[in-house]
Amino acid sequence: MDKFSNHIKNILHGFFLAIGTTIAEPSTILPLIVNYFGGSSMLVGFFAALLRGGAIVVQLFAAFHAQSYQLMMPYLRRIFFIRFLSWFLIGVAITVFGENYPNITLASIGFGLFMFSFSAGFAAIYFREIMAKIFSHKFRGKTMAYRQFFSGAGGLLSGALAAWILESFEAPQSYGYLFIISSFIMGLGYLAFALVDEPIKEQTSKKEGSFRDFLHNSYALLKADKRLQFQTATFLLAYGYLIALPFIILDAQQKINLDGIAIGSLITTQMVGAMLSNFLWGSLSGRGKDKLTAIISIFLQLVAISTAFNASSLFEYTVIFFLIGASMDGNRIASSNLILKIAPADKRPVYIALQMNIVSLGMFFSIAGGVILHYLNYNILYGSSIAVLLGALFLSFKLEVPSRD
Repeated sequence: MDKFSNHIKNILHGFFLAIGTTIAEPSTILPLIVNYFGGSSMLVGFFAALLRGGAIVVQLFAAFHAQSYQLMMPYLRRIFFIRFLSWFLIGVAITVFGENYPNITLASIGFGLFMFSFSAGFAAIYFREIMAKIFSHKFRGKTMAYRQFFSGAGGLLSGALAAWILESFEAPQSYGYLFIISSFIMGLGYLAFALVDEPIKEQTSKKEGSFRDFLHNSYALLKADKRLQFQTATFLLAYGYLIALPFIILDAQQKINLDGIAIGSLITTQMVGAMLSNFLWGSLSGRGKDKLTAIISIFLQLVAISTAFNASSLFEYTVIFFLIGASMDGNRIASSNLILKIAPADKRPVYIALQMNIVSLGMFFSIAGGVILHYLNYNILYGSSIAVLLGALFLSFKLEVPSRD
């Protein structure tokens, strides 16, 4: 456990994956791509939800099978290939169909995002189970902080790469090139983690006779564990920032001049926020302060969305995306560490799937945001986001965290 080689492979996975996926960040470039091909604000919200939350339905099904697996890596490698192929084919579709067939292009983007995110439902269960097997509770916070720091560095490079491509090529070819190039960079990260040394798991659960029985037992488990209930509710509402986030860039586009360099700078700023914040998150997690990490992260999201109300300059939007980057990484570390602390080893895949499955519903908040913006205005959009985040902040103070080595 806590092998240095696995630590490095985990970091490399996060670094290259960040370069690849930041190319289509749902808060910056993806809304602009969808808008370019004539998609409405509702479609922007739907596509953002696809990228972030398409994995919801499959997570419990993945856990149903995974609870009896002694090794996860053989299955994770297959998922890595599907995710690479989905991302690559989005770029091909944009390049081939382009603006001549905008409806086909949008449909291709949607299908590719769905496959990319749907497969992540399996990947998330396998990945977290492997992380629990190869790193101790104390070291896990450290390696994830390092991973997210270098993921931020990858995001910086991604922002620079995106700015160069957007400035060097005309749309829509530039959008296609973004996906094609980033898919191969992403593949390097998949290759790195695929080489992790995974030990055989001794404590496994016998798989139920049917998926229906598994769902029944999972519901009983959730109903009996108050700590799990509070965690899932807290991190579900913590996704309230997604009600507004995909549309902040569109609001900014109406108020200030957003060229390729400005868009790239906002991506870079978000990644800088993520990078620098991980010094704080890593320190807090190493001392077992995951609850405090959650509280601070949610508070930063509230500040960011509140700032968006009257933002009218590039500097103000820079502050917003800096805070968003910092808070997203804090929430990610807190959520991941807290569920592994309360989960028994034999039921760990089920606990992970339950929390992720429920919490991931928050990734569809962007659809609600699209509907709000379509029929109302930005003030109502931002106000709705803040109301949900206030609920998350209230619940975060009630989290119960067991002490484990």
